Amino acid sequence: MPARRLKSWFFILEGLNSLAAVYFLNYLFFLLRDQYGFGNRENLAVCALHGLVYTVASWQAGRFAQRFGYFTSLRAGLVLLMVSLALGSLLEPVLARVLLLMIWTVGVCCVWPALEALVTEGETERGVARMVGYYSLTWAGTAAVANFVGGALFDHLGPRSIFWLPLSIHGLQWFVLRWIERHPAALQLAQAHTPSAPPPHPPEPEAFKQPVKPRAFLGMAWFCNPFGYVAVSTLAAVIPQLAQRFGLSTTSSGLLFSLWMFVRIGAFAAFWQWSGWHYRFRGLLAAFAALVLGFMGMVLAPHFWMAMSAQVFLGVGLGLIYYSSLFYSMDLGDTRGEHGGLHEATLGIGVCVGPAIGATALQVAPGLPNAGMWTVSGLLVLGLAGLGLLRWQGRRKMDWTRAGSPDSPRTL
Repeated sequence: MPARRLKSWFFILEGLNSLAAVYFLNYLFFLLRDQYGFGNRENLAVCALHGLVYTVASWQAGRFAQRFGYFTSLRAGLVLLMVSLALGSLLEPVLARVLLLMIWTVGVCCVWPALEALVTEGETERGVARMVGYYSLTWAGTAAVANFVGGALFDHLGPRSIFWLPLSIHGLQWFVLRWIERHPAALQLAQAHTPSAPPPHPPEPEAFKQPVKPRAFLGMAWFCNPFGYVAVSTLAAVIPQLAQRFGLSTTSSGLLFSLWMFVRIGAFAAFWQWSGWHYRFRGLLAAFAALVLGFMGMVLAPHFWMAMSAQVFLGVGLGLIYYSSLFYSMDLGDTRGEHGGLHEATLGIGVCVGPAIGATALQVAPGLPNAGMWTVSGLLVLGLAGLGLLRWQGRRKMDWTRAGSPDSPRTL
């Protein structure tokens, strides 16, 4: 089987992983609410701890995949995922389940950087952009489906289904992975993690036509991505309470609060086909502004129709922010396993910081139910200002050339 055809199976692994991960993590907060009486403060604290582990584990998992191989990282990750879910279905104490969530987090961190690297290894400049598009559409599409039907599954199959259903999916992934590894073409991709294997990969020509250094765009995208997940993770933790506020069942919550995920799919598709946003600061700035408006509209709107409308802004903003981080990570580096790990680590920073600030605000001001959401919204506004500062610091002082490092100055 040629390496090109083999890559289609990595997208299957990716889609299955997204289905399992989103169903487990998003509906874990409903289980914590219903079984242990968790409110926004407690759910936000659990999410912050998950984000802290995710940040460190992603960074190290990317380095692990780069050093020991992508397939090794995938196998290790799937084992951790299956073991943690199996134990989680058996153990009832809340502390045990929170600790197993941390093990699950390490497992999922071993999977994502390896898959990101595998789908882009050996690609040309145009091939990288195409594969990043396939990758983004795959995980976003399956994530939206998992969240959309997850409420109904949770209601009809019971809370324990968040453990045994993802466990079954990961078991299927394991058999698919072992089947892939038996094919000769897999050996070529398995060896691609060695630093000497891939040829130098310069960024696309558009990167050298802007008044900002190419590496500055990577830095700005990595800066924005955590703020995107400040919004996403905070939202995931408070959705159970939002559902109660608007009188929604778990099933209805999954159906209605998935709109932003489907909007994000459309954004991914648009940004995949249209490359005019590549190395353009105004697009990133507009996406960040839409993120702020969308988040505030969802969590602070007094009326349900406002919360639904805000999901459009949230989905578009998140689409370009995430796509930028992943695209620049792949376009500006040859050690894609390590860069993929850094991309995921920046995501984890947001997953940790946003909920941590929200939980702290609710602890300090328990009499103000929206204190956490206003505090997180303020953090997002500060992030928007920080992006402008990074743009100013990343401006060029001379012309740059394509030769050598992406930021190497032309000899005058």
